[in-house]
Amino acid sequence: MVPWGVCMAMAITVAMCLVVTKIFMRRMSRYHDHHQKSTDGSIPPGSLGFPLIGETLDFMAANCSNKGLYDFVHSRRLRYGSCFKTSIFRRTHIFVSSIKSAKGILMSNDEVNFSKRYIRSIAELVGKESLLCASPQEHHRLLRARLSALFTTDAVSLFVERFDHLVLTTLFRWEHTGTVVVLHDALSMTFKAMCKMLMSLEDPEEIEKLQKDVTQVYEAMVAIPLKLPHTRFYKGVKARRRIMETIRKMINQRRKGLEEHEDFMQALLLGEESSSDNASPLTDTQIQDNILTMIIAGQETTASAMTWMVKYLDENQDVQETLRVEQLQLASKVSSGSLLTLEDLNGIPFASKVVRESLRMASVVPWFPRVALKDCEVEGFKIKKGWIVNIDVKSIHLDPTVYHDPNKFCPSRWKVLDPDPSLEKWALFARLRSGCRVSVTRIAPK
Repeated sequence: MVPWGVCMAMAITVAMCLVVTKIFMRRMSRYHDHHQKSTDGSIPPGSLGFPLIGETLDFMAANCSNKGLYDFVHSRRLRYGSCFKTSIFRRTHIFVSSIKSAKGILMSNDEVNFSKRYIRSIAELVGKESLLCASPQEHHRLLRARLSALFTTDAVSLFVERFDHLVLTTLFRWEHTGTVVVLHDALSMTFKAMCKMLMSLEDPEEIEKLQKDVTQVYEAMVAIPLKLPHTRFYKGVKARRRIMETIRKMINQRRKGLEEHEDFMQALLLGEESSSDNASPLTDTQIQDNILTMIIAGQETTASAMTWMVKYLDENQDVQETLRVEQLQLASKVSSGSLLTLEDLNGIPFASKVVRESLRMASVVPWFPRVALKDCEVEGFKIKKGWIVNIDVKSIHLDPTVYHDPNKFCPSRWKVLDPDPSLEKWALFARLRSGCRVSVTRIAPK
C-alpha cells in the first residue's frame, strides 16, 4: 500500500496544479477576450493569441498543412473582416485586403509612413543588406537603383535566349519520360537559369550542391527562428553561410582578374569602377546578400508561376487553343531550331496575358509586408508605430469588386491602355516603351 503521507503529498500536488491551471486559463481567457474585441473600437479586430508566442503556432501549423500558409490569413479574414490583427513571432501584424488601403501603403512616394519589413527568419536568412531588408530608405533607394540599372535590353535579351535553351532541353527530355513532375523540373530549370545569369555557374555538381543549400534556406524562411541543432532554421542558417562562402570565392577570383564573365555579378563589380555618382561602391556583403535574394526570388516564384500556368491551361482548353494558334504563327516566322529573342516575345501579346492571369490567380506572393514608421490610420483603424501591415494580395486578386468573375481564368481581361494600339506587344513589361503603364480593365459579363 502507498503510505498515507505520499498520498497526501500527491493530492496536494494535484490540487495545486488544478489551481494554477485554472488561474492560467482564466488569465488566457481575459487576455484573449481583451484582444478579440477592442474596447474602444479604434484598433483592428482580431486576436493576439497567447502571451509571448501569440498565434505563431497556428501560423506554423498552417504552413505544414495541406491547405498551405495562406489558410492562416484566409480563415481570420472570414472571421474578422478585411482588416484584422494577429501576433506572429512576437510582433503585431495587421492584414488588410482593401485595394484602396493597398494603394495608399504601396504607392506612397515619400515612404514616411511605411517601409519594407519581413519576419525575422526571412531577414536573417537573406541578409540585412538584401534589397528586401535594406534600411534606411535612402540606402534602400540607392541599392535598388544600382540593381535595376543592370537589367538592360541586352542583358534581358541574352537571358531570354539562355532560358529558351533550357526549356527546349527540358521538353526534349519530357518526350522520353513517362511521368513528369512539372514543379520539380521547373525548379531545376529556373535555378540553372538564375545561376547562369547571375554568376555564370554551369558545373552540374556545383549547381546541385548550391541548390540543396538554397532549398534549405528557403524552407527555413517561415520556421521558428531558433538556432538549435537539427532545427529547420539552424540548417537554413548554416546553408546560408556555405552559400555566402561560395559567392565570396567567386568575387575574389574576379577582383584578382582570374575570371571574367558577362553576368550580373560582373556588372555589379564593373559598376563600382564606372559609377558616375558619388555613391559608395557596393560592398561584398551587399553583392552576396542580393545575389542570394535574386536566386531565391527568381527560382521559387517563377517555378511556381510556371506550374500554376500549366494547370490553368490544362483546365481551360479554349485558352490553350488560342495560345497554341499564336505560338504556331510565331513558329512560322522564325527559322527552325533558332532560339527565341526578345522581339519574338514582344510579338505574342496573348501569351503575356496568360502569364499575367496565372500570376493573378495563383498569387505566388500572397502578401506584402510593411512596417509602420509612425502612428497612423488604415481603414479607419489606428496603427501603432512598429506594427507590421501586410497587404493581402491574394484576397485583392480574387475580389469580385475588382475583377469580374475572379475565380475564372480569363487572360482576355488584361488590356493595355495606351493611345497607340500597336504598342500592345510591349505588355510583357510593367511599362510600355511609350512610358504608359500596363493596366487591367474590368470586363463586364457577356
